[in-house]
Amino acid sequence: MGPETGCENNTYFYSAQYLFRKIILKNKLTLLKTDNMHKTLLLLGLLIFINFNLSSQITGLNTPSLLDNVRFGGGFNVGFGNSYSTFSISPTALYDFSNEFSAGLSFTYVYVKNKSNEQSTTNMLGGSLLAFYKPFYNLQFSSEYENLNINSKYAFKNKTNRWQPALYFGAEYVTGNFAMGLRYDVLFNEEENLIYSSALNPVFRYYF
Repeated sequence: MGPETGCENNTYFYSAQYLFRKIILKNKLTLLKTDNMHKTLLLLGLLIFINFNLSSQITGLNTPSLLDNVRFGGGFNVGFGNSYSTFSISPTALYDFSNEFSAGLSFTYVYVKNKSNEQSTTNMLGGSLLAFYKPFYNLQFSSEYENLNINSKYAFKNKTNRWQPALYFGAEYVTGNFAMGLRYDVLFNEEENLIYSSALNPVFRYYF
């Protein structure tokens, strides 16, 4: 009984030792897998964060702002006659609603020198509303309502102050940022208009 009991005890001891090692190895593998899983999840989260951040930056760069559709510039006009000379300048801000349609506001200053018997000098200040339609690359149609305050000084009579409205419709040739053409004032009154001697007059515009 002694030797058999010793063998049985040794068998139980080795079996327990083997089982114990197997449990420890299994736990180590489980811990290693868990650690690898944590590292994988951490790396995946980091990649998602970097991708989201880059996407946000690219979206921010590609999203146009309101000012991207705004153009600045204006027009100028010079006129000469037998007894007068005129000069006007109109700085303008336009908003492009599309490639074809634009609208905006303009500030206008006009200087008129009358060399006739009246011998007058006139300064005009005002503003206008503009709209442009460009059906083709080199062709542009324009409409403009303008209202100017007129202050005239005469050599032999009292100065005057009044308003002068105008409603222009025109067509212009466009090349790059420059446009030139003709416009017609449907409200033109030859007796009262102090800027032009005709309802039809040239116009030049530049926008950037």
